[in-house]
Amino acid sequence: DRIVYAKEQLMSTIQKVAPYIFIGVGIGAAIHNFIPAGYVEALLGSSHWYSVPLATLVGVPMYADIFGAIPVAESLFAKGAGLGTVLSFMMAVTALSLPSLIMLRKAVKPKLLLTFTVIVTVGITFIGYLFNACSFMF
Repeated sequence: DRIVYAKEQLMSTIQKVAPYIFIGVGIGAAIHNFIPAGYVEALLGSSHWYSVPLATLVGVPMYADIFGAIPVAESLFAKGAGLGTVLSFMMAVTALSLPSLIMLRKAVKPKLLLTFTVIVTVGITFIGYLFNACSFMF
């Protein structure tokens, strides 16, 4: 009986998460193959104040572990995105992805989940700006 319940829970989780996996893979492929480097640099270059929040927001709907985010981040960095911007993207993909938040919602109350999301978003944004400001050293 426990095995059947666990199987049903697993299938339910897969059904909720699968669309985000496909979206993430599609976004990564589009960045790598179709988006010109000049466009990435103009949008996500380290000199733009909005590059870090934008990269963080773009990372949220993607579902991947850090190994899945690395090729996308490398493509962004190679095409001119700032180092802090790329780090913000990678952290958002792993810490703030919608599928992760959906799974966390089953374990924690909404108020705690909101607190977690706000604190992590502020931290990611701070680190992104810090690395963009110090990128001349790298």
